Amino acid sequence: MSEEITLAAPKPLTPLQEFWFYFKQNKGAVVGLVYIIFVLLMALGADFVAPHLPSEQFRDSLLAPPVWMDGGSWQFILGTDDVGRDILSRLIYGARLSLLVGCLVVIISLILGITLGLIAGYVGGALDALIMRLVDIMLALPSLLLALVLVAIFGPSIVNASMALAFVALPHYIRLTRAATLSEVGRDYVVASRVAGAGKFRQMFINILPNCLAPLIVQASLGFSNAILDMAALGFLGMGAQPPTPEWGTMLADVLQYAQSAWWVVAFPGIAILLTVLAFNLMGDGLRDALDPKLKQ
Repeated sequence: MSEEITLAAPKPLTPLQEFWFYFKQNKGAVVGLVYIIFVLLMALGADFVAPHLPSEQFRDSLLAPPVWMDGGSWQFILGTDDVGRDILSRLIYGARLSLLVGCLVVIISLILGITLGLIAGYVGGALDALIMRLVDIMLALPSLLLALVLVAIFGPSIVNASMALAFVALPHYIRLTRAATLSEVGRDYVVASRVAGAGKFRQMFINILPNCLAPLIVQASLGFSNAILDMAALGFLGMGAQPPTPEWGTMLADVLQYAQSAWWVVAFPGIAILLTVLAFNLMGDGLRDALDPKLKQ
């Protein structure tokens, strides 16, 4: 008598497990995520991790080299700048400011972009045409130039620079949300909800929006890196954070004249910007792989 072998069906994955399964297949995205977590922890614990205060000056150690060079010391692992401030401490505190600005820019532009995109895609008509023509006008202008104009009007500061960057990032979220809304508005579940008497607000924010979040999450991760890079550019041009605020772009602008004689004062802030922006871009690729159903076939 032959024995019947029954194969147990595989246990279905939870949404979080499924996301991590596809995300971890992109090794670059995992590396980017690990680096972002490391920078976040350093930024949150800057008061305990940084060896010195960001504005503390050591007048007897001006332009001190990194520890591995002749004349370097463990007191200043990455050296000091032209007024004797520890570069490592300023980089750690600068990470806090850069991540805060990135969060502020992404949150503001995401909320406004989703709202206007949903209205344009769902309501349509003249309101849709008006919103999209304004978006086209904004996209016709170079984003950094537009941000510079806005900061010049309202005055150079970290808050005004963040508001300007959120404004120039707005068109991308509006267009992306509108396109996703147009692809969902004719589906059966939306039509059935409309027949059942659901109002426009419920249709847009309860029924349609959850199905549009995947591309918006990917765009937000990429927008985070753009915000950090643009804020560094504004700081370098003197229109962002003002000295002695420890911001990576401002750090570059303050010591540019020492680029040949003391390379470390320029190299380390530039490397911090490069690695952080690269990490967010790599993580964005991983989010796209994990959230896009077309790539899971």
